[in-house]
This record gives sequence, structure tokens and C-alpha cells, in this order.
Amino acid sequence: MTEREAIAALQALPRGGPGQATLDRMVDLLGVLGDPQKQLKGIHIAGTNGKGSLAAMTAAILTAAGYKTGLTISPYVTHFRERFQIDGGMMPPRTLAALTARVLAASETIQAAGRTPPVQFEAVTAVALLWFAREKCDFVVLETGLGGRTDATNVLPPENKLVAAITKIGLDHTELLGDTLVKIAAEKAGIITEGCSVVCYPDQPPEAMGPLLTAAADAHTSLTVPEPEDIRRLKAKGLQNRVDYGGYEAALRLPGEHQARHMAMAVEIALILWRRYGYEIPDEAILAGLEAAAQPARIEVLRRHPLLLLDGCHNADGAAALAKTLTDAGYAGRVVGVMGVLADKNAEAMLNSLAPVFARLYTVTPHSPRALPAEELQKLARFTVEEGAETAESLPAAIRAAVRWADEHGLAGVVVCGSLYLAAEARPLLLREAKK
Repeated sequence: MTEREAIAALQALPRGGPGQATLDRMVDLLGVLGDPQKQLKGIHIAGTNGKGSLAAMTAAILTAAGYKTGLTISPYVTHFRERFQIDGGMMPPRTLAALTARVLAASETIQAAGRTPPVQFEAVTAVALLWFAREKCDFVVLETGLGGRTDATNVLPPENKLVAAITKIGLDHTELLGDTLVKIAAEKAGIITEGCSVVCYPDQPPEAMGPLLTAAADAHTSLTVPEPEDIRRLKAKGLQNRVDYGGYEAALRLPGEHQARHMAMAVEIALILWRRYGYEIPDEAILAGLEAAAQPARIEVLRRHPLLLLDGCHNADGAAALAKTLTDAGYAGRVVGVMGVLADKNAEAMLNSLAPVFARLYTVTPHSPRALPAEELQKLARFTVEEGAETAESLPAAIRAAVRWADEHGLAGVVVCGSLYLAAEARPLLLREAKK
């Protein structure tokens, strides 16, 4: 099996299984594979927005402290193997092929026995866990795919889950997780297991706190919540992000006030691993990890003058965070937007945040069967964006038009956003544009 065949085989698996969501399929699969999760100690991260950023910060800190650290992220942006990392390096192609073959063979064994085989995300997660166990990782940082309680990553034995972290909770995937913050928080809180330490996003919506506190009490633990007043953003230019949290001062590569809050969570996770569990994590490693952490398509600045920025914001909270970051940096009304969203997202709410930031908007249709047609997004945006909105026949055409409009009208640059599917297609195009 080649890398390409492995990726195709994994992506060919069904995305969802029959019946009510449970962990039964995942537990069955891992049992056939020898239960690699029992060899791992982990930090588990759930939430609606910011999971990937917090995971990247946490993993970078642990790597800087000298620990071999596995990291899973979901979804990937530019390459499938981004989903599996050890100390910042992606899984080698041959390893992906070999471990995928093992997982698929286990799936066939399960199916031959008359049991239900795994779905796509379960198989992908199993590949990651096999690799981390084989490489004898000291820690694994696991980002949930969806929810928490029945997410395929929620398989670490309670004694092996050191920290559960909950980033900001918002209304997303409501058709699967529930239509209120209370219901969604209850699903996310399912990663809190007996005795593990819990770190929670500061400024969590009040409705979400009830289920989180209940889950912590049931697990005989308590929540660590950074105090917002202890998080100070220091003076910096443009989209730079210098933050002081409790004396830890770092220049983050991830812009935005929300990333300052993720930084505070990452510091608290590191301090828990030191104080409660006795792992040696020097302050120097915390700072080095925070400054090294980066993620593609998370308010990613690809060029500063003129600006080229890419963000995979894919829901209302993500769009609001992008809008605030651009406004705080002085870009409101000074950039041209290129935007495409999925049909199951609240496009109107996203536009309510972003329309005041864009001087003009070009709408596109992301490459996804769930995409909202560019024409429908344009109709929503045409009266709210100052210079109006126009559809583009393709993403390359939209970027060319946006760059030309920004140049002709003396604007600061171009922002591409709205979906991680769109971000995956846009990033190589923007990197080429940035070199001009």
C-alpha cells in the first residue's frame, strides 16, 4: 500500500455509522489492534473554537521541555498527514501506509465476525494512536473531532488522561450536538474523566459553565480557569500578539485576543503537569513553546505589505474572532474579502461580523458537497458590504480580482476566509501570490 492508496482508503470509509453515537466501534477496533491507547498519557482538548491552537501551543511546550509529544489535529489544511505529528513532524508516508493497512485489516476482522466496522474518523484516530504507542511518546495531545463524549479520541483510560481542556463553546454542529449551549457543553464535557485535571477557557459563556462544573464534580475534580484580568496584551504593531499571563510574556505567532486566552490555558496545563504530576517543565520551555506554536489558516499572515491573510473561520464565533482581530489591528474597512462557507453554517451571522471589515467582498463556492453556492452568499452580503459583493467563478479568479481591487483603491490587502475547505485550496495560491 502506498501513501496515496492509504489516504484514499481512509477517506473512502463512511463518515458516520448506523444508530446512536457511542464509543463501541472505537473500543472494539482498538481491542483488535492491541489497545495502543493504554500505553499513552494524554492531554485531551474539546471545544467549539480554538482546539487546534491550544493543542499546538500545548504540544510545542512539551516538545520544548524535551518530551516526545504526539499531536492529533482535525481537520487538516494542506496535507492529510498534518493530522498525525510527533514533535512538530508529520507522520512519514511509509508509516501512514503501513499503519493504515493494519487498521483496515483489523476492520475486516471485525466485519467478518459480524460486528460493526469503524467509520472514517475512528480509523484515522486509530492510526495516530498506533503510531504514538509504537514511537513510545511521553505525551499525546489529542484534539477531538466532534463533541467529546462519544468522540473517537475519548478512549484514554482515566488513569492515563492527565488533563482535559475545554476551549470556548459555541453553537456549531447543532444537528449532532444539540441546539443550545447547555446541550453542546454537556457533550464536550464528556472528555472529563475520573480524577483528571480540567482547564477551561476564560470567558466561557455562562450557559456552558453549568454542564462543565457538573462533569468536574462527578469526576471528583475541579476546574482551573485563568482569570481574564491576569491576561494582558502588550503593545505591539498590527497583527503582532505580545501577551503577558502571570509573568509569562510571549510573542505569539497566532494573532488575536482569543489566542491570548489560549495561551493562558496552555500555561495552566503546563503548570498542572509540573505541580500535580511532577513533570519537569521549565519556564524557558513554556515560553519557547508558546512562541514556536503555529497553525496554518488560523488568522495566518502570509504577507504583511500589502496584507495577505488566511483564516479557516467556519462558524459565527470564528468569524467574530477574525473580525475583532482585524478591527483591533486597524484593518476595518481597509481590506477586500474572499469568502466561501458551507451550507450548514450560519452564513448570515458570520457576515454580520465580517461585513463591516470588508470594503468589498468576492464570494466563492468551496470544494465540498456541503458548500453554500457563491450566489447565495453574495445575495446575503450585497447590501451589508460597503462596496458590495460579487461572485467569482473560481477561487483563483476571486483572489486575482481581490488583489487588483485592493491595489487600485489603495486598500491594505486581502483576507480569505469562511471555511477550512476553502483555506486548503487557498493557501498554496496565496503563498505564490505572496512571493510576487
